[in-house]
Amino acid sequence: MSDSCLERGPKGLERLVGLAVRKCIPCAEGSMQPVAESDAYKLRNQVPGWRVEKTEEGTLCLRQDWTVRSFQSGVELFKRIGEVAEAEGHHPDLHLEGYNKVSAELSTHSIGGLSENDFIMAAKINAIPVADLQPKAKPRFWA
Repeated sequence: MSDSCLERGPKGLERLVGLAVRKCIPCAEGSMQPVAESDAYKLRNQVPGWRVEKTEEGTLCLRQDWTVRSFQSGVELFKRIGEVAEAEGHHPDLHLEGYNKVSAELSTHSIGGLSENDFIMAAKINAIPVADLQPKAKPRFWA
């Protein structure tokens, strides 16, 4: 077995391994191309809750929105996402609107679109516990 096979695993393994366990790959100038729009929608199926959208400039990005209990909960969600982003070296655009609406947008600015790194990062953000930050469900009195 070749050394490169030992480093990467068997051919095709990357398609079987979930995105959340993969690492973002640093993009060197010209080494990465944006994923095609059709591929972006296929990869989006692996990151529930995220939407593929077009920016005002017409490039693709991933977006997820959360409603949190309070302003402090929004800041805490920023902190949790920030820790994952720093570990991966891939940083989303984070927004806090009103006092309890948080959104994250992912794209790879250096290539002007979406890369596989954006989907890996979205999967890692999905793994962050957020239930303690979200509003508690109100009890229902009738069905």
